[in-house]
Amino acid sequence: MSQRVLVAYATKYGATVEIAERIGQSLRQAGLEVDVAEVKPALDLTPYAAVVVGSAVYAGAWRREAIEFLQGQSQALSERPLWIFSSGPTGEGDPVTLLKGWRVPEGQRHLVERLQPRDVTVFHGNIDTEKLNLAEKLMISVIKAPTGDFRNWEAIEAWAGGIAAALQESGALQSAR
Repeated sequence: MSQRVLVAYATKYGATVEIAERIGQSLRQAGLEVDVAEVKPALDLTPYAAVVVGSAVYAGAWRREAIEFLQGQSQALSERPLWIFSSGPTGEGDPVTLLKGWRVPEGQRHLVERLQPRDVTVFHGNIDTEKLNLAEKLMISVIKAPTGDFRNWEAIEAWAGGIAAALQESGALQSAR
C-alpha cells in the first residue's frame, strides 16, 4: 500500500465533484499525495492508505454509484482510515439541522456504521436550476427548496485540514510529507 489518499465522489450535476476537488486541494496543501476520482465499483484501492468518500444527496438518498462503491469495497475500506461526506441541503443554517439531525441518509446509515469511518459530515449543496430537468424543477418548487450555491468552502477546507492532521499525527502517511 502506498502513502496516497483517495478522494472519491458521486455527483449528478457537478457540485459534489467541486467539493471533492477542494478537499483534495486542501490535503495536497498539507503535503499529502492525493487523487480525486469518481466512484466506480471496480476502483482499485490498493494504492491508497486512506480514503475520503462523498456523495450528493437527492430525495433523501445518496447516489446509487456511491452506495455500490461502499458496498463493493467494504473490505478494503475497513482496512484503511475512511472519512465520509454528504452534500445536498440548501438554505441558511447548519446543514445537519436542515436535514433534521442526520449526517447520513437513513437508507445508508447501516452501511456507514459497519464501515466505521473516522468522521462523517454534511456540507451544503448547490442547486443550479439551469441544470435541472422539468421534473426536478417541479419537485424543487413543491418542496420549496432554496436554490443557489450554499456551499461553505471554509467549512470544507477546515474538515479537510482535520483529515490531514489526523493522518499526519497517526504517521499513516509519513512518506507523503
